[in-house]
Amino acid sequence: MKHVSALAGRSTLVCVLLTILVIRVTAQQPIPAPKQTRSVVITNATVHVGDGKVIDEGAVGFRNGLIDYVGYTYGLKTAYDTIIDARGEHVYPGAIAVDARVGLEEIEQVRATLDMRDVGVMEPELRTVVAYKADSRLIPTVRCNGVLMAQLAPTGLVISGTSSIVQLDAWDWEEATVKADDGVFLNWPAAYQRNGWWAEPGETDQEKKDARAKKLEEITAFFRKAKGYAQVPAPVAVDLRMEAMRGVFNGNKTLFVRASAAHEITEAVQFAKTEGVRRIVIVGGYDAWRVADLLRENKVDVVLQRLHSLPMRPDDDIDLPYRLPALLKERGVRFCLSYAGEHEASGLRNLLFLAGTARAYGLSSEDALRAITLDAAAVLGIDDRCGSLVVGKEATLFVSAGDALDVRGNALRHAFIQGRSLVLDDHQKQLYRMYRERAAQERQ
Repeated sequence: MKHVSALAGRSTLVCVLLTILVIRVTAQQPIPAPKQTRSVVITNATVHVGDGKVIDEGAVGFRNGLIDYVGYTYGLKTAYDTIIDARGEHVYPGAIAVDARVGLEEIEQVRATLDMRDVGVMEPELRTVVAYKADSRLIPTVRCNGVLMAQLAPTGLVISGTSSIVQLDAWDWEEATVKADDGVFLNWPAAYQRNGWWAEPGETDQEKKDARAKKLEEITAFFRKAKGYAQVPAPVAVDLRMEAMRGVFNGNKTLFVRASAAHEITEAVQFAKTEGVRRIVIVGGYDAWRVADLLRENKVDVVLQRLHSLPMRPDDDIDLPYRLPALLKERGVRFCLSYAGEHEASGLRNLLFLAGTARAYGLSSEDALRAITLDAAAVLGIDDRCGSLVVGKEATLFVSAGDALDVRGNALRHAFIQGRSLVLDDHQKQLYRMYRERAAQERQ
């Protein structure tokens, strides 16, 4: 009996080890793709250029990571090594997640996996890109829905830090970087304090004037010190905080200001103008449509808050968040869409469906697409190299079986970042295959 028990124990241990091995093998992270060496052309597809133009029976060709043909399939005159027939399918520019935490946030409830904020008050020298986790398990998931680039944005504090832009297929942060240190994030002090919670909103009280005035004075003093420092080309004593602010005044960096209410947005724009900030972008922008004239006159772009949200005020229309893109479009303010906020780690894959919501509430299909592609690239200052399917731009794009802005049609067949062909696999697909195989074995 002891002998039988020992054999049974050994058999159980072997089964456990084999199960662990199978899980580890099937849960592999896709390996970053090698540099493009063979030219590729996608033919017979509906090509959504990203700038509003749509080409039926179109083709997109690229070699050495750059697009070299966009037009009708019948117009092709150059030979390509690989031909992908996408008849009945759609080609789109890769979506860009602006104000994102992908690669900085793994599990929201585990502090050790969160690298998008630090301690302090005014910390512009904190660089998100050096904390970027290129092998995050979440990255393959968002790529499988068409999100191929992201702006890594810091959160918290008053001046949260410096953001950078990455492409989502790399071994490490250096290789992932598309544009390093593109902007500084500032949290503008709220003019009003909202109490309660979403199910039972409380009264909206004006912030204590003295405390808020002190915060604004501290921000003003910091910016004036930074401006004075920036006027010295080679200071004797180097101050890392002031060095991080230099680009805000010479135009190398954008000042991204988190502000939602009309009063706060107006204050932030006027502040930036007074203090000599070269370029400002409003992040959040719930009331941006109410001050559209101010934004348009000062050429201020907006990164809109997540549309799938409740209204900011109890007396607002319940569908107002969904209509914000159409309201800004009507008023001539350039904007892009963001998925920032709670549960972003698990929800960023739905970025394209925000564009679908904007389409359902007033935007045209191609304008909705622009809000996560070309206009997103323009807001970030990288529209000369990505964001639309144009000859000379990077070949960052994907092929979907159906309408990519609709959850029922979004089904990626192929995806490319800078011409490199991606493996469209993720943790969810691996688990599906694993349990499907188990169920098949049990039925035998």
